[in-house]
Amino acid sequence: MLIIGSRLIHQPVMGLQTGSELARTTRPIVDPADLRIVAYEIVSPLVPGTCYVRIDDIRELSNMGFIIDAVDEFVQAGDVIKLDEIVALNFSLQHMHVRDEKRRKVGKVVDYTIDVDSFMVQQLTVRRPLLRSLNDSELVVHRSQIIEITAEAIVINSEADIPEHTRITTPGSYVNPFRESRPMPDSITVSKR
Repeated sequence: MLIIGSRLIHQPVMGLQTGSELARTTRPIVDPADLRIVAYEIVSPLVPGTCYVRIDDIRELSNMGFIIDAVDEFVQAGDVIKLDEIVALNFSLQHMHVRDEKRRKVGKVVDYTIDVDSFMVQQLTVRRPLLRSLNDSELVVHRSQIIEITAEAIVINSEADIPEHTRITTPGSYVNPFRESRPMPDSITVSKR
């Protein structure tokens, strides 16, 4: 299932043992190597300082929020070396510049779509610069179009083909991969009896 990434910010983190809210998410921790969300930074009255909940420790994402076993699932800086390395990169998709393969400015990332089964970023919603926004105010970039991710910008191939079954034109909508699109006939013959 695909979901808009900004919907998962300020979501409650619920504990299965207590059945109550343990924390709230503040920002995603994204691995720039593969655009996978590996954890969420959280604030909790139960744990002092900055802590995280890893995606691997989340049992379920429901309408109540993230569900974990207990407060013991929270990790702090120094607990998980790989997570510390990714946090140290301070990578954020929000407001990241997007450029095409010729290094021309395409816009800035304003949101993204993730697959909640793998927490991989599937699409970027890019707000166009003022002059280009006269035709299209926003552009949707599929992950297959991304050529390179640097500290300054995401470089995309503007001519790449987007797989039809993953194309989303409106944030929050989806294309049913099981429904075939059928072209309209040129003419319709009506038989009279």
